[in-house]
Amino acid sequence: MDNKENITTEKKVNTTGYKVTIAILIAIIAVLLWTLLYSREEIKAVEIQKEEIRMDLTGELDSLMVQHSEVKKDYGELSEQAAQKDSIIDANAKEIKKLIAKSSDYRHIKRKLTYLRKVHQSYIDQLDSIYTENHKLKEDLLIANDKINSTTKKAHKLEAEKDQLSQIVETGAILRAYNVKGTTFRLRGKTKREVETFKAHRVDRVKIRFTVGENPLAKPGKRFAYVRIARPDGLIISEGKGDEFSFLAGETRLQYSLKQEIDYQNKSINLELNWDKKSDTDAMKGTYHVAIYLDGAQIGTSSFTLE
Repeated sequence: MDNKENITTEKKVNTTGYKVTIAILIAIIAVLLWTLLYSREEIKAVEIQKEEIRMDLTGELDSLMVQHSEVKKDYGELSEQAAQKDSIIDANAKEIKKLIAKSSDYRHIKRKLTYLRKVHQSYIDQLDSIYTENHKLKEDLLIANDKINSTTKKAHKLEAEKDQLSQIVETGAILRAYNVKGTTFRLRGKTKREVETFKAHRVDRVKIRFTVGENPLAKPGKRFAYVRIARPDGLIISEGKGDEFSFLAGETRLQYSLKQEIDYQNKSINLELNWDKKSDTDAMKGTYHVAIYLDGAQIGTSSFTLE
């Protein structure tokens, strides 16, 4: 009896041990399964966190590069003067993009982004400095141009005043003929004594008298005085039609009736020139016009009438 009881007791002890062992194993397996599931969730959460960080870093980089592009656009051609920093920014941006895609050292990437921001800010500062300098240069250029324009205007004004004074002097230097008078005579006897007449058929001589006035501004020296006598029909009385019987008045060549050389020394000179009839034909009735020329300009006029 005792042996049967002992055997039964031993069986009960062994069964209980098995059960405890199995329970422990089940517990261990449960813990391991829970740990595995928890680790997977943690890994998944870490991956999600990493992806969020990558997205944040990418967004931060993209935002910075958009700002950089806008700065380049705002400054236009001036940005070309900061091309060295621009290339540094582009190179660093490309490097950071690669790091974000491959590396998990986000602190290193953050440091790179911080450095990139500093370079971008120094880029802006450089452009601001260039803009300020160029603006000042433009203002200085405008001031210089204003001074040049003002000086040019003054020079033009002085030149105009000089020309005006020259014209005044030239006008003042023009000689004038006064007391221009044409008188007609009949020549009588062997001595050809002059007898004044107004009858056309009796006229043998036309005497032109005039005075070249005093003018201290005129150029002294020898020159020719020319007299043009125009008949009532407009024809100029002249000894010939060739250039030897003409003179220049400006750019126009005119026939003359009489000429006389004078030595003008800025004092008035009285002149008397005679035109004697060259044929037996009677003079034309009507009004004759007399014009006096000196230095290529008309300096006096008069007229007389024959009946």
